[in-house]
Amino acid sequence: MNLFGIMDVSGSGLKAERVRAEVVASNMANSETTQTAEGGPYRRHHVVFSAEGGGSFQQSMNGQMSLVANNMDNPLIGHWGAGLGGYSTDARTVPGGVAVSGVIEDASEPLRRYDPQHPDAGADGYVAYPDINPLTEMVDLMGANRAYGLNASAVQAEKNMLSSSLEILK
Repeated sequence: MNLFGIMDVSGSGLKAERVRAEVVASNMANSETTQTAEGGPYRRHHVVFSAEGGGSFQQSMNGQMSLVANNMDNPLIGHWGAGLGGYSTDARTVPGGVAVSGVIEDASEPLRRYDPQHPDAGADGYVAYPDINPLTEMVDLMGANRAYGLNASAVQAEKNMLSSSLEILK
């Protein structure tokens, strides 16, 4: 990984968690929507994450470990690690971040509530509502918020390290 690789990885995490928070907000906003343009009640959505570049975290980690092991004798890199100076040009060893591979609809059945006065009530007086639990959505939102904050902290930490490195060179 090059010197700015951490920012790339954290940046992809920031984007992915923003999408996750937006989907949770959409779920919460539509928790009582009984009729959509497609017909039927709103369906809860889930964000699906994947490793950027198609590899898994394990593959990225193995690539970085072999790169470090192969460059331990290089005096320019030494014990500091291969990624410090951005010496690697092999794209397979550069770990990717996270990507949003899709937003999928929940397959669970809608909740049925008896409300014969509702305009979307069936002949039996029941209305189909989205199967959205506000507690679950809040937990998902808190998770997205925490992950976003951690990625922002990682970017800030790298900025501080870069600044300190420049101070040493003066």
